[in-house]
Amino acid sequence: MTPEEITDLVDRLYAAAGAGDWESANALLTDDFVAHESEALPMAGAYAGKTGLQDLFARVMGIVDVAGLERSDLLTGENSAIAVLTMRFADPALKPAELCEMFRFRDGLCCEIKPFYYDPAVFHQAAAAKASAGAEA
Repeated sequence: MTPEEITDLVDRLYAAAGAGDWESANALLTDDFVAHESEALPMAGAYAGKTGLQDLFARVMGIVDVAGLERSDLLTGENSAIAVLTMRFADPALKPAELCEMFRFRDGLCCEIKPFYYDPAVFHQAAAAKASAGAEA
């Protein structure tokens, strides 16, 4: 894939997932797609298949209140990319999470995503804040 094709696919995938347009998002994934989350995070595990990204998205949104995901850079290879991201939480008092997501591509589709959080403690703090807010309600 060209760098332009990779950039377009990644941007379309983020836009579709962010809008909850899972039909469009799933069309950009291989049948054997998998997203791997680190054991250091509360959503640890592998999320596989055409609905894997949707399953992961639902899990993350159940754990933290994400207000936005901003991509500041995208480094592309022949069949891979690394997106540099900032995840902002609904509570502005919470420090944003800094992460990179490694993408792999096959046959013009995304077959794998591996997020790497710079400081997993930031995500855990956001999860604790959401849990605390839910307990108070």
